[in-house]
Amino acid sequence: MRTVIAGAGIFGATAAVALARRGHRVTLVDPGPLPHPLAESTDISKVVRLDYGGDALYTELAERALDGWRAWNRERPLFHETGVLFLSREPLAPGGFEHDTLALLTARGHRLERLDAAAIARRFPAYREGALVDGYYNPEGGWVEASPVVERVLAEAAALGVEIRAAAARAVGDDGALFLTDGSKLEADEILVAAGAWTPLLCPWLAGALRPAGQAVFHLRPRDPALFAPDRFPVFGADTARTGFYGFPLHQGIVKIGHHGPGVPVEMRSDERPPPHAVEGELRALLADVFPALAAADITFRRVCVYCDTRDEHFWIARDPERPGLTVATGGSGHAFKFAPVLGDLIADAVLGEPVPDRFGWRPDRGATGEEPARFRGS
Repeated sequence: MRTVIAGAGIFGATAAVALARRGHRVTLVDPGPLPHPLAESTDISKVVRLDYGGDALYTELAERALDGWRAWNRERPLFHETGVLFLSREPLAPGGFEHDTLALLTARGHRLERLDAAAIARRFPAYREGALVDGYYNPEGGWVEASPVVERVLAEAAALGVEIRAAAARAVGDDGALFLTDGSKLEADEILVAAGAWTPLLCPWLAGALRPAGQAVFHLRPRDPALFAPDRFPVFGADTARTGFYGFPLHQGIVKIGHHGPGVPVEMRSDERPPPHAVEGELRALLADVFPALAAADITFRRVCVYCDTRDEHFWIARDPERPGLTVATGGSGHAFKFAPVLGDLIADAVLGEPVPDRFGWRPDRGATGEEPARFRGS
């Protein structure tokens, strides 16, 4: 079978590998450069976590993905298992992200360390004592070097015979072809659109179900780098479901902090990515309260990471019921990258008509409420 894939981010690249491993001919189309500088997949780091509140499906997928990251590390060590620290401003209570994660992971046999305010300050001296008063440290998890991971997957795809073509897709045709902006078209048995936040431009009938949302990302240069070394400052969520802020240990001399919140609308026909200025003020307030050693740190870089949001914040990995030969894999909603080692096979299953979890299915009229438990939804 011949498959053409539009989009070489983490969805498209892993799908190309999975389909090629199953013996299919694959052409991967992306305007480049690769990794694409504006893609959600492109960054210095992404979180790898098992932590999904009480959601057993994502937790089980994350466990499988964690095994995959460890296996990939035997070839090229891009996953840094620093552990993850999820803390709250209030005592943990049922229904909260941290409480429900702790309960589920413990029930599944994972060994997490519960922390109170004194233990947080003692173990992790960058935190102001009393700012965050409850939570846990999970030694399983950490972060990956995001852009090098995409490069690694694309190299594997090329080694498997995938044709990687530098071209921009314009539209999906009704005749089983992918039209390119240069006026040409690629015909195939199956078309997979994995174009992230650009997907509604190629599949305009999904514009009401998929929304590009810009999220602020900041690089800060600490004056005392030792406080932010991985053994003293692992990947963290700072009461993330109520603030949106998460971050990473020192890497390349900087501490990266991002916002996992409602985001701002982004026009994908333009390369302009205006930063959401209000979030920077919220970041400075958080730093003054929680991380005083970063309160005066220089912000050396600002980026807008554009999520492709579904309304329910679950992935969209499904065949189009009205267009034979078309599958859409997108809707990362800011939490897909950690699943890279298992994502490709999920997508390949959909392309080949095999079952995928129902919540990832075709649902233009379903799911009006966001359900990703770590995400801040605004005050």
